[in-house]
Amino acid sequence: MTTLAARLAPLLPDRAVAATARFVYPRFEPELTRLDELCPPGCGTAVDVGGWYGPWTHRLARRAARVVTVEPVPRLARLLVAGAPGNVRVVQAAASDRPGTARLWLPPGDDGGRGVSSLVRRDIHARALDVPCVTLDGLGLSEVGFVKIDVDGNELAVLRGASATLARDRPALFVELESRIQPIAPVVDLLTGLGYTGWVLPAGTWHRLNPAVLEAHQARTSYVASHGLLRRVLPFGGPRYVNSVLFLPDGRRPGGGTVREHGSHALREAPR
Repeated sequence: MTTLAARLAPLLPDRAVAATARFVYPRFEPELTRLDELCPPGCGTAVDVGGWYGPWTHRLARRAARVVTVEPVPRLARLLVAGAPGNVRVVQAAASDRPGTARLWLPPGDDGGRGVSSLVRRDIHARALDVPCVTLDGLGLSEVGFVKIDVDGNELAVLRGASATLARDRPALFVELESRIQPIAPVVDLLTGLGYTGWVLPAGTWHRLNPAVLEAHQARTSYVASHGLLRRVLPFGGPRYVNSVLFLPDGRRPGGGTVREHGSHALREAPR
């Protein structure tokens, strides 16, 4: 289904679309306004996997000494290069578990602006681009303190391609997990085995991740995911659809806020 934003975007200059997306995105993903609780102080390198129009890239550039943004859609990568702060390096490629070339799938008529392109084909996808692939381990990164991953189903491969970075630097990870796209258990199991604990922010308080509760919440509110960005950020636009998890290593907790150990009821309503 084509959203209102997708229909309007071709009528506006790319930079105007990008600026609007960055402005409204924190209402869509409020964790972005709480970077001090996600990205550790003194962060050397932050990584934005799936840069899109750059809402995370631009915010991270204010907090980390360096930002590396990985974006496979050529038009979006060029837009990021043109508008990114000076401490941002843009890599036009898809992150995965091996270097080379892969097929990036997009919906019909979409040039990447909808933010649902993926190496994993779904029923919404109709055409593909051949794009270069990289691993995070292969990018020559150092002092990695934070990694955000939003790749519509290819999260496990991205993490496998970052195994040396995770073992060396123990960065905080902010990972999109959507059970309607891919089972979330493989990612949770991999990171649990590496000493990471998941946290979700359904409202104003962090809760320890309960995968079954997150899946139930997503099944109950999955209709919200089809509404599009503009509709979802409007007041009274429906319940919040929680689809990202903060993973912290070695017993760390989200900084600067209250946390709850058991969140079995926290996602029942997930208010805006």
